[in-house]
Amino acid sequence: MPRKRSSKRSSSWKRYEKMVAKRRRAKHVGGPGKPDYVRGSVKGEVKCWNRPLSKSDVMKLVKKGYKEIVSKSGYTKPAVKYIKVYRPDVKLFHGLKRIN
Repeated sequence: MPRKRSSKRSSSWKRYEKMVAKRRRAKHVGGPGKPDYVRGSVKGEVKCWNRPLSKSDVMKLVKKGYKEIVSKSGYTKPAVKYIKVYRPDVKLFHGLKRIN
């Protein structure tokens, strides 16, 4: 019977979510179907992906009602343009730096 290997990858995204929630002065919630963090009435989503978030990814998150989206790897140009033109109330962050 093969041994189960501990995954550093799964714990790294959880640590990143908690770190971002703490830096945003928010409560980390997490879990399937729930926002990653909540600060008052503002829901935030954290993405620890190796590729930038595309326009379609951002549109799906905005449709779910997230007002802050944090991406470790950034965003594509069409995604940033979509937010600036159609959804100026949504805040995009690349790590700690605000994009829009």
